[in-house]
Amino acid sequence: MSVATVRRRPGTRHLRHLSGRGKLFTVSLVVLGVLVVTAVLAPLLAPHDPEYTDLGASLAPPGLDHPLGTDFSGRDTLSRLIHGARTSLLGPLGVVAVSSVLGAVLGLVSAWRGGWVDTVISRGLDLVFAFPGLLLAMVVVAVSGPGLLAPTLAMGVAYTPYVARLVRAAAIGEQLKPYITAYRVQGFSGPAIALRHVLPNVSPVLLAQSTLNFGYALLDLAVLSFLGLGVQPPTPDWGSEIQIAQQAVLAGSPLSAAAPVLAVMVTVVVFTVVGETLADRVARRER
Repeated sequence: MSVATVRRRPGTRHLRHLSGRGKLFTVSLVVLGVLVVTAVLAPLLAPHDPEYTDLGASLAPPGLDHPLGTDFSGRDTLSRLIHGARTSLLGPLGVVAVSSVLGAVLGLVSAWRGGWVDTVISRGLDLVFAFPGLLLAMVVVAVSGPGLLAPTLAMGVAYTPYVARLVRAAAIGEQLKPYITAYRVQGFSGPAIALRHVLPNVSPVLLAQSTLNFGYALLDLAVLSFLGLGVQPPTPDWGSEIQIAQQAVLAGSPLSAAAPVLAVMVTVVVFTVVGETLADRVARRER
C-alpha cells in the first residue's frame, strides 16, 4: 500500500463503512449537485429578496408566502437560506483552492529536492500545523477585520499542511517507480517530471483530501460567522443566520435557526461521505 494516506479528522471513521456503499455515495453526489445548482441559481430560485425587512411579518409561521417562515426582522427564511448557500460554499471553495495549490507546490518541492529544502519546508509545515485553523483565522480577523476574504485565506494557510504532507508522501512513493528513472534517462528535467507526470499521478489522493477539507472548512467558517468574525449581516450566510436566529429561538420560533443548522449538517455529511469514498477507492487502488 502507498505511504500516502488521506488524513481524516477524528470522528469520521464511523462513516467508512457507510461511504463504501454505492447508493449513499450516489445520493451524496446528487445532494451535492443540488447544492451547487441552488447556489448558482439563487436569484432565480429564491421567492423573496433575502434582505427585504418586514417587521409586520416578524417570526411569521410557515405558509404559502413564506414556506419556512420569517426571522425576527421579517425576512424570508427560505430566501436567506438559498442565498446563503453562495457564501457558505464560496468560502470553503477558496480554502480548498488555496490549500491545494500551496500544499501541492510545497509537497512536490519538498519531496523532489529533499535535503535541507525538505527539512525547512517540513519544519515550517509543523509550525503552521501547531496552530488550530480557527485560532489562526481569529488572529487574522482581529488584524484585518471580519468578512469572507480574510478568514478564507487564513483557513487556506491552516489547511495547507494536511495537503502538503500528503502530496510529499505520495510524491516520494512515485520517485521510487521505474518510470521516473526512465524519464530521467531520457533527459527530462526534474520540474518537468514532477509537474507533467508525478502531479497527475498523485492527483486522486489530492482530490480526496480536498473534498474532505471542503466539509471541514465549511464547518469552521460557519463557526466564525456565528461568532461574528465571518460574513456580516445582512449578507445571507448559514453561520451568521444561526447567530441571528438566537432571538427567534428565545421567542419560541426555532425554525429560522433549524433551517441553516440542518443545511450545514447535511452539506458537511455529504462532503465527508464523498471524500471518504474517494479516499477508500484510492487506498484500494494502491494496495
